[in-house]
Amino acid sequence: MEQKQALQAVDERLATIMDTDVDVLRDASKHILEAGGKRVRPRLTLLAYEAAGGATLEDAVPVAAAVELVHTATLVHDDINDHGTLRRGRPTVNALWGRTFALLTGDYLFTKVYELMSPYKDLNIVFAEATVALVEGETLQAAAAKSGKLDRETYMKVITKKTAALFAAACKLGALMAHATPMQVTALEQYGYNVGLAFQIVDDILDLIADSNQLGKTAGLDVHQGKGLAMAIGGSGAHGGSGSNGHKGQVALLELMEPAVSPDPMIAFKQRLMTGTYIQEGHAMAAQLAAMASAALGIFPDSPALEAMRHLTREVVERDR
Repeated sequence: MEQKQALQAVDERLATIMDTDVDVLRDASKHILEAGGKRVRPRLTLLAYEAAGGATLEDAVPVAAAVELVHTATLVHDDINDHGTLRRGRPTVNALWGRTFALLTGDYLFTKVYELMSPYKDLNIVFAEATVALVEGETLQAAAAKSGKLDRETYMKVITKKTAALFAAACKLGALMAHATPMQVTALEQYGYNVGLAFQIVDDILDLIADSNQLGKTAGLDVHQGKGLAMAIGGSGAHGGSGSNGHKGQVALLELMEPAVSPDPMIAFKQRLMTGTYIQEGHAMAAQLAAMASAALGIFPDSPALEAMRHLTREVVERDR
């Protein structure tokens, strides 16, 4: 089985597991799953499996499907919290079925993960740690949005937990299924972690500069994430060092976050952000993380899977949606 076939098998597995006689759960689940998506996380599981020497790709399909199912469930719940009306180019579950059924659909998707992962024993520990981190990250983000405060440290903690943790787990799961060495498992987990950080930073940039049609989801909902990204760049940087904007960057950010005079605060915030170097430096930060991810793959021999992982890394930072 090749990677393309394996991804198709992931989609087929997702479709079959949504077979329920409760119409609204079946229809709402299929609505969001059949909309497609980038499938980055299951791709990482499948690629990590092959890069680590896994020989039977179809064995990794159920785990890759479980990874995608967790991600999809979080999207359904996110759209409830954010009042999003567009996701993956379609109306959200929340927009079509309302908050109550959207909440139940997200719960249904989450619990279906147990069914997929039940045969895999110790792998469930990796899964549990990642999903706990994901919920913690989403909660931290919601708390920051409610308070109106998202500083550099909180921003990095949020994206580490809400995104990088699942990316890292996706790779670790593939490596463990391939019976990789401890060094290989660590390398692939580190790769996923850095790719996840880069992915989220680019996502936050796009949420600020792209429109809904381009993104396929409601733009501007993560404005607090964008402010956190600006803080991470304009303050002391993502890793605690001195950022290129230095003290001036911090002053500029305070001005950036002042109440907008414009009747549309989102437009005003975007305009202020675009006048600085935050977008360029955000892309530079993502590129640096992508380089770190690629470096982690250096212990593996060349293979089609390894080249596909390097290509995926570039795709993550260069995408426009």
